[in-house]
Amino acid sequence: MSMIGDFLGSLKWFTIYELLLFAIILTVLVWYAIPIQKHVTWFDLLPSAGLLIAIASVLNGDTTLLALIFYAVAAVLFLCTVKKVFRPVRHIPVPLPKYRIIRVALCLLGMLPLVFSLILAGESRYNPVSHFSHMSYSQAFVQLNERLSREYPFGDWKKVDWAAMKNKYEPLFLQAEQQKNKDLYYTTLRSYLYSLRDGHVKIVNEKLYDDNHVFKQEVGGGVGLSTIQLDQGKVVVNLLLVGSPAEKSGIQLGAEIISWDGKEAQEAYHATYWSENPMATDGDRNDNQGRFMVRTSIGKDVQVAFKNKGETEIKKVTLTAYDDNYETLKKTRVKPNKTDAPVESEVLSNGYGYVKIRYFLPSATMPHPDKVLGTKLKEFQEKQINGLIIDVRDNPGGSDDLVIAMAGYFVNKPKLYEYVSYYNRMAGKFEINAIETRIIKPAELYYGGKLAILINQRTGSSGEGLPLVVKGLPHARIVGFTSTNGSFGVVSSPIQVEMPEGYLLQLPDGRSLNQDKMIQGDSDDKGQGGAIPDIDIPLNEQTFEQKYIQGQDVELNYAIQAMENMQ
Repeated sequence: MSMIGDFLGSLKWFTIYELLLFAIILTVLVWYAIPIQKHVTWFDLLPSAGLLIAIASVLNGDTTLLALIFYAVAAVLFLCTVKKVFRPVRHIPVPLPKYRIIRVALCLLGMLPLVFSLILAGESRYNPVSHFSHMSYSQAFVQLNERLSREYPFGDWKKVDWAAMKNKYEPLFLQAEQQKNKDLYYTTLRSYLYSLRDGHVKIVNEKLYDDNHVFKQEVGGGVGLSTIQLDQGKVVVNLLLVGSPAEKSGIQLGAEIISWDGKEAQEAYHATYWSENPMATDGDRNDNQGRFMVRTSIGKDVQVAFKNKGETEIKKVTLTAYDDNYETLKKTRVKPNKTDAPVESEVLSNGYGYVKIRYFLPSATMPHPDKVLGTKLKEFQEKQINGLIIDVRDNPGGSDDLVIAMAGYFVNKPKLYEYVSYYNRMAGKFEINAIETRIIKPAELYYGGKLAILINQRTGSSGEGLPLVVKGLPHARIVGFTSTNGSFGVVSSPIQVEMPEGYLLQLPDGRSLNQDKMIQGDSDDKGQGGAIPDIDIPLNEQTFEQKYIQGQDVELNYAIQAMENMQ
């Protein structure tokens, strides 16, 4: 579609009020720019009508940036013409040429906000907050489920049966309502949302680690260890705190857990449902279940059967959970520190270049991470590195525009990054916002050598963009134990819902589509999604030993080996 067609297509994202304001403002500006040689009385009332429409739009709740642009222009036009409403003129004199030029220039200047509004239309469209907080638990849930059945971007992709969801959860909300059980209401709401398996879905104000009494009551206690399940099914200890009850009882790093709190280890592992964020992929779920299986209420005695590595004897101990301030959870979930630079690099001793990208955002000390990456790549090329490793493990995302700028160093011709699709409230369906289509343009510097991207299950959101871009390039390999997080949805004007007990829900509002205009990056109904590794590292006893006991960077080693095997 042509650029003009894309601009005109943006009109579909306007509300009725915004369309009326757009038409009124455009008419007034054109009228004064020409100017029309015949005076029409009703024309003097247009700016006043525009102001009234703006007031009605505000009362309807539309305070988006897009709407504010219209309100501002409508107010300026009203102030500039209000005297004509009270002192109407009978004719319009023909202005002198010099004044006509000034008038045309001012009117053209007034049209700039209209052009800007067309550019912003999709991203800043009106997506009203649903106010269900005054309803009962069950009523609010039914309304929430109904809205999501229409507007949640991945309902079809994840094959969500909204009727089945209603049948499953409505009785639980009714039970919580009848019993006036706020905790049951909260856990049911959380279970419903997390069943969507989308990392962008969240209860904005639940504050798990800050005085959330339900979270504290159920998983506030630890015994000083964390676990992970190997591919063969064994549940083993991958974190052991010095001086903890677990260590004092004789449990060692690498020990196999045979049973936990009266259940077989595998059963206890998969019965775990808590996590900080929805577990979008199976890899993410496996990691989180190992972290939360060993959490319980403070003061509870837990019966544990285990077998240390290299031993045949199964030992049984009783561990008492204590308030560890969630230490095992915090140690097994890396969060980027904003004081750390977004991009760091070095040349490894074996001649490979290594770049760590912690997040795709500028920092106070690094306002242009993309340019820093370009400088590093130039230095690498001058040093004739053997290959390049880019590490986006634990990268939570940031700016797609920054991802695109960085990706430009790795393509030698324009490449589509994404089409963006939103729910069109006027049409009642999802449509592509053509003007927001993102294309990766080759940078002046091109790196076409061997390339490996390190990922894990916590590479999320925009952090998944770079792996998705290089996927399939002949000289590139994606390396990891799991896929990326599988939460690549767009959050421009998110779905927001106010629920009873003060909970504010937020969900993504857009889809990222590939060149075939199919959803890309987000996990499907089978828990598969994100950027899939080309080099899929097995989590077996050997790689566990190397990673968790010997402290080796297994993913890095596999990446180097993969590049050495490239022709």
